[in-house]
Amino acid sequence: MSEAVSAVPTTLPALPALSAQAERLIELGVHEIAGLSADDLRAFAEASAVPAGGALLAVHPDRAPASALAPMLRRDGKQGFVVTDMSDVDLFTPLDTVALPDAPLYLLTGVDRGDEMADWSPNEALPAIAAKDRTPLLLTEGIHWVLQQPAVLERNRCFMTIGSRLRKANGALDARTPAIWISNGTGRDGSERRNAPKVGWCWAGNRHTWLGFASATDRPVQNL
Repeated sequence: MSEAVSAVPTTLPALPALSAQAERLIELGVHEIAGLSADDLRAFAEASAVPAGGALLAVHPDRAPASALAPMLRRDGKQGFVVTDMSDVDLFTPLDTVALPDAPLYLLTGVDRGDEMADWSPNEALPAIAAKDRTPLLLTEGIHWVLQQPAVLERNRCFMTIGSRLRKANGALDARTPAIWISNGTGRDGSERRNAPKVGWCWAGNRHTWLGFASATDRPVQNL
């Protein structure tokens, strides 16, 4: 499905300033989807305490679901999309161990793509992330990251967002785990989508050499 990953690490660009991130979301119309005004985003960005190393501005998934955000992704002029067999994408909600701030807007600190865990399964990666006192990214947070930093989505260096999972009616987790990668234009994707950003899924027990596991240090509560 993909080529082997080079052992040479990739240096990712720094996150834009929060004010620039707010303007990017406004430009895309994310604030309207979330039921917020442009001034709401600008005020949050201005008032937030930004730690050293920067932070990612995210909209709560209850306000801006993955199905609405994915088509905003772009790569080589190609529009992002959700795979056809993930029509239930918005039912993938945070794991019980993932605590989100009770606010429409929040920050993530220390965002990392988790390249060192490429060729791990989600079942293996989740406890390793927790052992480092880190938190796995939600699917919507991963989309926000690519919206702000398109360079984080590289061919053969893409990532999973295993903080989001779907629960079955009996309470058990669905075996699918969401990820963001680049379409090869094969199968049901269609050749016209080759090189487009793709929201899809992998089995929780499977390994892929080209998928890391995105995580963050924290989602600090902002006392605004």
